[in-house]
This record gives sequence, structure tokens and C-alpha cells, in this order.
Amino acid sequence: MTSPIPSYRPRAATPRLCAAVLLLLALLLSMPASAASPQRILFIGNSFTYGAHSPVWHYRAGTVHDLNGDGVGGVPALFKLFTQEAGLHYDVSLETDAGQTLKFHFTHRANRFDRAWDHVVMQEYSTLSPTHPGDPRDFRRYAGRLAALFHRRNPEVDIRLLATWSRPDQTYLKRGHWYGQPIQSMARDLYRAYRKVADGNPQIDGVIPLGLAFNRAIAEHVADPDPYDGIAFGQVDLWAYDHYHASTYGYYLEALMDFGAITGKDPRSLGRGEKAAQELGISPEQAQALQTVAYRQLQATPARDAHR
Repeated sequence: MTSPIPSYRPRAATPRLCAAVLLLLALLLSMPASAASPQRILFIGNSFTYGAHSPVWHYRAGTVHDLNGDGVGGVPALFKLFTQEAGLHYDVSLETDAGQTLKFHFTHRANRFDRAWDHVVMQEYSTLSPTHPGDPRDFRRYAGRLAALFHRRNPEVDIRLLATWSRPDQTYLKRGHWYGQPIQSMARDLYRAYRKVADGNPQIDGVIPLGLAFNRAIAEHVADPDPYDGIAFGQVDLWAYDHYHASTYGYYLEALMDFGAITGKDPRSLGRGEKAAQELGISPEQAQALQTVAYRQLQATPARDAHR
């Protein structure tokens, strides 16, 4: 005769077990949402986004996803590092190609980024059109088509346009479209064009006014306005040797503007000892000055462009 199976009686929870469960719950509740679900961000642009003619070009390329497989780190890698330093979790991708327009990216590269993103930053050709400087028609058309593509994948995606800087070669040389005008003029014209494109498309959330931040750096004597006549003592050159692309300082300012606009964080919170600045040869004083320029420009940005 077999013995009866004893009935199961759950043991009463011990004080030690209760304490362990409560501690685990507290830890789970205190974890930021970003730790569980990183924000997916895509940067689309050309050499102004990938950091041509500077050490930024291939900087920390292993920390981001280059969808073209070119080994680019660029400004997106700077942005990635800033978010890590701020305790945020962003999964960063980029699709860039030298001298190209948004029309090119939409026409030839859409299959590489046609997926759901939480944030997208798009940068157009530096003069809006390679053949007709200052003409925004293709920009408006293809920024709209790209925005529609991203909204189909994620209706909540946040899309920003990155308004770029004045080019000294377009300002100080006779062949330039903005020849004879103040260095600030090109950036102001570009921002107005970007602003009109964003205002005309409800799927585009705002404009990151990078060119205006370059202007501010000049106005506040952080940066020299004319690299053709030498650089004033104590100021930085925002442009590379071709007086067209940005220098390391210019790309650093670009990443600061992206960081502040996308995350809503104060760029000054990165501090004088910010790691990318140390690795790229930017002094603590220069890093702090550029962080302050970015903060002030973002504060001066219209509410429609503010972080959401």
C-alpha cells in the first residue's frame, strides 16, 4: 500500500525574502526607461554630418551604425558619446555621402533606412542646391518625401532639419553666391529656407539652427569670422583648411546643438572635462565656450523648434 501524497503547504514569506523582493521592485522602478528601450536616432546628410577634413570623420566609428559600411563615426559618434556622458541610452545610426542632397538619399538609399526611428536629423546640401545656390525647391520636395516615409514607419517620430553654416569660400571669394555680404548672411538665409520647409510640413518637428550658432560664436568672440586673414588670438577657427567644411571645433559645436535639441539637456552640463573634447584636442576653456554658445543659441531658438 502506497503512502498518501502529502498536501503542499506554502511556506510563509520570511522577512528576509520580503526585503529582497521590495529591493528588487525598487531597483526596477528606479531604472530609466532608456535602459530598457534605447531611443533610435538616424542622421542623414553629407560631409557636413560625417565630419570631413577633421579627426571627427572616423571618430569612435564602432559606437554607431554606419548604414553604408564606410566606417564613419562623425558628428553622430560625438552625439552618442554626449548621450552616454549624460546617462542616456541612444542607438545611433547614420547614412551619409559626400556632396549629396536629400534627393539623392531618398532616390538611391531609402532601402537602407526605411524602418522605424524615434528621431531623425536631416541635413541638406550646403547651398541648398548644387546647381542653383539658394534654390530650396528640391529640398522642400524631398524633405517632405523623407518625412512621409519615416511617419509611415512610426507616426510618433521626431524629425528635425539641421540648418548649416556660412561658408567663407562662398562669402569672401568672388565666385561665391554670397560674395560681398557679411559672413553671417549665408547662415541666416539658410535658416530662413529651412524654417519655411519645416513650417510647410506638419510632419517635420523643427529646425536645429547650427548656422546661427556659428554666427553667435563669432558675435561672442569665441570664433574668428574670416579665416583668410588669420585667426585672432584666443579665438577658434570653425572651418577646415578649405574654408568650406567645418573644423573639429565646428563639428563639436554641431554635435552640441544636436545633443541639446534632441535630448532637451543643457549642453553646458557636459562640462569642461567632456571626454570628446579631451580626445580631439579641444581645451577645457574652448569646450566650455562652445557649450555655452550652443546653450544660448538653443535658448534663443523659437518655441516651435524647442525639444519636444
